[in-house]
Formats: sequence, structure tokens, C-alpha cells
Amino acid sequence: MAEAGETVESLAEKVRVDPKTAARWLAAGRIPHSRTRVAVAQVLRRDAADLWPEPFRRRDLPWFRPWAELEQDATGIRWYEPLLVPGLLQTEGYARAVLGTGGLLPPSEVDLIVASRLERQAVLGRDAPPQLVTVIDEVVLRRLVGDRAVMSGQLTHLAAVAEWEHVQVRVIPAESPWHTGLAGPFVLGRLPDGTELAYLDNQLRGQVVTDPVDIASLGRRWESVTGEALPQRRSIELIREVATTWT
Repeated sequence: MAEAGETVESLAEKVRVDPKTAARWLAAGRIPHSRTRVAVAQVLRRDAADLWPEPFRRRDLPWFRPWAELEQDATGIRWYEPLLVPGLLQTEGYARAVLGTGGLLPPSEVDLIVASRLERQAVLGRDAPPQLVTVIDEVVLRRLVGDRAVMSGQLTHLAAVAEWEHVQVRVIPAESPWHTGLAGPFVLGRLPDGTELAYLDNQLRGQVVTDPVDIASLGRRWESVTGEALPQRRSIELIREVATTWT
């Protein structure tokens, strides 16, 4: 706080909490909510894992940890992917094929990320899971990742999970014209208090987005991509149809 020129009062104001709450964070063992940890880290220009290492003793890559924490707290997740199956719905074989392509990551790092990704998926099986709505482009179903067995297994899994009450998978058909979502993937998460955050990914790393203006912009993009997508039942039928082409 001193390095960033912040006091308890100024920090509390910037992250919208009571100064007494912020003061408690100076005591050992007092760890704020995941959303607040992200906000504090941004104000102090430090990694949240440096400020509070205990919640981050997991196998995620350091830059992904803030979103992994937020994802576990979310009550709702809206996820658009133009090129890949969303991580929460990937099979192990598919995830390994994606991460291992091109030899850009050492095998040990691939193992690390795959293990973390599979652990994250447990959030969908808990007693009060988040409502997950995903939109993908049809090319995701038809582009070979790994081998044909990997694709068959992935699409079979995707169709099965899409039948769950709290999961929706909708597909934008290939004949659709260019649409806003093709500019890149994004995820919108809603926390129990109603706060909305987002996650954006690129070739090097991802970032958590908290600015309300940016969140609103992504919300409009979400409305645009869902408008292009097939209904849930037709999407599941299409996934199953394409799955048979991989067997």
C-alpha cells in the first residue's frame, strides 16, 4: 500500500468497501472475497497471488489464477468461443491436443494446465452449480483437434453435458455471415452479489476485466452472438450429427 501511495481509507474507497474491512486485510489470515482480491491487486499494481498466496496454491498459470478463483464463485457464466470448445467443457484428450499442438509448451506445462482445467470443471458438478451458457461456431465441431477419436469423444461429451439442466451449448451455423463475435472469445461471469466481470484471452495471456463500460460493451456483443446461434435443442442435434462424422 505504501509503495502504491495508498492508505487504508483510499484503498477502501477505490475497491468500494468499508475502511474497517480494508484494515482487517493487514492482519494475517484475513483474506477478502475473490472479486475484491482482484480489485485490490489492480489498485496496488501487484499480483493477487503475491498479496494473498494461500488461495492461489493451485496448478493454474499465475496470470490465470484470478479468473480461476472468480469462476469458482460465479453463479452464472456466459462464454463465447469462435475456435475451440470452452475449457469447462473440454475432455482431457481434447485439452491435451490443443495445448500440445506445435510443441510451444513443454510437456510438464501441458500436464499442469490440463490438470487445472479438469479440476475447474468440478464446479459444474457441485450442489449449486453456476448456470453455464456457451456459444460456439460450427467450425469448432468440424476442425480436427488431435485425431478423429479425440473429436468423436469431445463432441459426444459436449452433447451429453448440454443436456444438463444448468448447461446450455448453442451453435452458430457455418452459413451465418461474419458477426461481431469473430473478433475474439470472451467470458462474462456473474457473482452472488450481482457483480459482473469478464475474461479476455490472447496469444500470450488473459486478463480479468472489471470496468463497467467494458462489461457493458461485452454484454452487447453477447446479445449479438446469441442472436446468431441456433436454439439449444437444434444445437444439440447438430453436435450429435457432426459427432457421427468423426467415428
